[in-house]
Amino acid sequence: MNATGVERPRIVVLDGYTLNPGDLSWDPLQELGECIVYDRTPDDLILERSAGAEIVLTNKTVLDRKTIENLPRMKFIGILATGTNVVDLEAARQAEVVVSNVPDYGTGAVAEMTFALLFELARQTTHHARLVREGRWSQNPDFCFWDRPQIGLDGRTMGVVGFGRIGRAVARLAGAFGMEVVVATRHPQRYRGFPEAGGVRFTEVDDLFRQSDVVSLHCPLTPETEHLVNTGRLDGMKRSAFLINTARGPLIDEPALAKALLESKIAGAGLDVLSQEPPSVDNPLFKVPNCVITPHIAWATWKARMRLMEIAAANVRCFLESRPCNVVS
Repeated sequence: MNATGVERPRIVVLDGYTLNPGDLSWDPLQELGECIVYDRTPDDLILERSAGAEIVLTNKTVLDRKTIENLPRMKFIGILATGTNVVDLEAARQAEVVVSNVPDYGTGAVAEMTFALLFELARQTTHHARLVREGRWSQNPDFCFWDRPQIGLDGRTMGVVGFGRIGRAVARLAGAFGMEVVVATRHPQRYRGFPEAGGVRFTEVDDLFRQSDVVSLHCPLTPETEHLVNTGRLDGMKRSAFLINTARGPLIDEPALAKALLESKIAGAGLDVLSQEPPSVDNPLFKVPNCVITPHIAWATWKARMRLMEIAAANVRCFLESRPCNVVS
């Protein structure tokens, strides 16, 4: 008998579409039990769909205290992501429900997206490609033209906030582009022996914002880091600096960032995440200059999603074999 106490457990995936819109297979999970996959689950159907399931998997569908307390058969929650804020971990502990996440599936993908956003700001590729299609190059008397500055990265300072797997990957890439790297993290001593730490300088977060030509956020969302980027820190940045966020939207006070961009207090921002997702159509950042926003796709390469599927299934298998892994509860 496995850890659920039943021979073939019932597995429910509450919101599987973003992980697998049809180009992956659910076989790794279906081999482990009776698996039902819903593309999306509205709040009023969470209990109905999860009832009777020993194993529940969620990406962004919230499992709060009330929900957990009303699912007595549930023994395991698998988070189809790294962030754990969608599950009330304390309520899960009290209900003796094991919770696992997927901590390392898209490190390279997110680090790459960080630089995709940065290069868009620095080299203005989309803007100039549009002008070519509009005939501006054809009408130009010279062999080349640009109407926005072309900014190189070599010799500039990349400030990395958070030095977990993704932060370290970003530091490696920044070094490869000839950038000086400064890092702000709560426990710098943890990383002194890491290869990525050899060429970086650790500093306090306020100093990092003041010194950096690029500030890139790679820290978790906690009560302490919510609105980490606020009016005070934006005012302290260089006017030529860029802000990149591929971590969590609420790390940034969005009205404050919009104001800073409108007043040219910083040169630009590249964001893959927002405080509300999907965002409201009247988000203040949609109408400000030099703000590149992508729809939370840094994680979404096929390879990263395949790895996420494999690790999520492995988390379920480990739990069923009474050796849970990647436990966060």
